[in-house]
Amino acid sequence: MYLATFRIGDKEDWGVVRPELGLVCPARLWLGERAPATLLDFIRLSCDPDGEGLSLIETPEPNHGWLAIDDIKLLAPIPRPVRNIFCVGKNYLDHIEELSRDKDISGLNTQYPHYFTKATHTVTGPFDEISLHPDVTSQVDYEAELAVIIGKKGINISEDEAMDYVFGYTILNDVTARDLQRNHNQWFKGKSLDGFCPMGPWIVTRDEIGQPVELNISGRVNGELRQNSNTRHMIFGISKLISILSQGLMLEPGDILATGTPAGVGMGFDPPKFLTSGDVVRIEIEKIGYIENRFVE
Repeated sequence: MYLATFRIGDKEDWGVVRPELGLVCPARLWLGERAPATLLDFIRLSCDPDGEGLSLIETPEPNHGWLAIDDIKLLAPIPRPVRNIFCVGKNYLDHIEELSRDKDISGLNTQYPHYFTKATHTVTGPFDEISLHPDVTSQVDYEAELAVIIGKKGINISEDEAMDYVFGYTILNDVTARDLQRNHNQWFKGKSLDGFCPMGPWIVTRDEIGQPVELNISGRVNGELRQNSNTRHMIFGISKLISILSQGLMLEPGDILATGTPAGVGMGFDPPKFLTSGDVVRIEIEKIGYIENRFVE
């Protein structure tokens, strides 16, 4: 299934998307009175043994009451995450190599993933404008990433069982202020300016993607192809990332895990190609779709 959160008029809602038809079925039309209030609530209930069998409900067929995608505003699938977004840095070898000129950010460690977080207020919609925060930074960069949505609660998860904890996938741009990342000697500040985590356009459930998760991923700036890779090139695969992250740390339904970016980020060029006002960044992932955001001062 393709599940989205959206706004129609002044009302926020969620539902099932049929991208090939350009239509959305609101949750209450699909599930009736038992429809959870939000997509996050649905994730929690659908993976709960007492969740009224919501996970077994199939995608409905188009009927009256469906909405045209063009008539709604797509929001981030989970617009208000409960916890910070878990992220993984330096998870593609070619990306590590392109950063090798910067001793403060480069480095290779294939034994342990490099985890960090982005604050919840960074999350914004898949087609929203994003501020460059010119009074704060002059080196805003883009990072195309596959994000994993955790579906059920778990701690000390084994690698063999890790995929059972995946609800689905979405697209994420790990927008980064490189100068802040460098100046503060850690990544949180440079990754957590307002709007620095556009996501969407929807969550695609695990069954739609299948295994292994080998998806083409690309990033374009003003139509120019900058990033072009496949998730099979990740140093640490999804199962290992989930397993290691969960050791001593309880994962919760609705947690978001960004899995890292391949080569082609702005900082990797000589000279660097940081974003400027008016630039449009489009990130596309096979079987999911794309997000596209304009950056403005």
